[in-house]
Amino acid sequence: MTDLHKRSLLKLAALSAVASAALIGCGKKEEPAPPPAAAPVAAPAPAKVEPLKIAFAYVGPVGDGGWTFAHDNGRKEIEKEFGDKVVTSFVEKVPESADAERVIRDMASQGNKLIFGTTFGYMEPMLKVAADFKDVKFEHATGYKTADNLRTYDSRTYEGAYMAGVIAGKMSKTGTLGVVGSVPIPEVVRNINSFTLGAQSVNPKVKTKVVWVNEWFNPPKETEAATALINGGADVLFQNTDSSAVLQTAEKMNKRAFGWDSDMTAYGPKAHLGSAVINWGPYYIKAVKDALEGKWATGQTWWGVKEGAIDMVSIAADVPDDTKKRIDEIKAGLKDGSFSIWKGPIMDNTGKELVAKDAVADDKFLGGLKTYVKGVEGKVPGN
Repeated sequence: MTDLHKRSLLKLAALSAVASAALIGCGKKEEPAPPPAAAPVAAPAPAKVEPLKIAFAYVGPVGDGGWTFAHDNGRKEIEKEFGDKVVTSFVEKVPESADAERVIRDMASQGNKLIFGTTFGYMEPMLKVAADFKDVKFEHATGYKTADNLRTYDSRTYEGAYMAGVIAGKMSKTGTLGVVGSVPIPEVVRNINSFTLGAQSVNPKVKTKVVWVNEWFNPPKETEAATALINGGADVLFQNTDSSAVLQTAEKMNKRAFGWDSDMTAYGPKAHLGSAVINWGPYYIKAVKDALEGKWATGQTWWGVKEGAIDMVSIAADVPDDTKKRIDEIKAGLKDGSFSIWKGPIMDNTGKELVAKDAVADDKFLGGLKTYVKGVEGKVPGN
């Protein structure tokens, strides 16, 4: 073999080795690059839940210190309980007339879905408006007519009146009590009678004089009526009106009196014997909760001491301890059902039997009461 031939073979072998090495290196496949990360998809924003719009129609001013003031305290309890889930508003001094329908209709037109009318005289206007706004829920205080989207609620104010009567019967020196009446409807007649029954449980000889002002809130008229009662011999006054005028009059004339619907101690601290108060908060919170949870349904509700809606508070220091103890016993009995205010025998002031011996008056009877019990002088106007 020639040298040239050897060199050619060696060169060919070297080239083959290089080629083999190249092939081995190429045998390892390159991993494909990972695909680019997908852009994050934004989660859909949660649907905004609009607050429940709630409106209140008040017959008096929120500063009346009594009925309307107590309702407005209940409205504030709603705001405290539900926060931004609700928006509340009110219109005060809405008369019990055609104007009430206008105001309540305007509330519904403005998108309020829960509307409270807080006086008896709004009953017919609310029924009319409710018929035209089926998607709105209406609540009427102290009424008795309902519709599919209108229900009623009330407080057993007569329980507070009875407790006031127990104190009055003990504290009166003349045995003559005076009541300033607002509007002669069963609710008010029931309170006058219950006040008298409470007083008679302590002093059976007590008599009650009544002067009617035919308005819920009219401080000058209430003052005149209270003055007339004191001049007629009454030394302890009670009222079913919405202002503090009766208590203030008693303070000026050195007599005793009660707060009504809210704690009125500050209006006449020397005259004040106690306040029969209403707490609307528990019912208002329940009503709003029903609406928010889709559980609202028509019906009638009447709450009292048992449900925490009625109480006797700020009893004067000079009221005897045995009387204070009796008030506590009455509250306990009303809560557990062992005590009934309207248990017979009860007679009217003409001698006619209203409730038979050992019988207990039912709510239907109490809701239609139109006559005075024994011990109340005169006749109920219009009866």
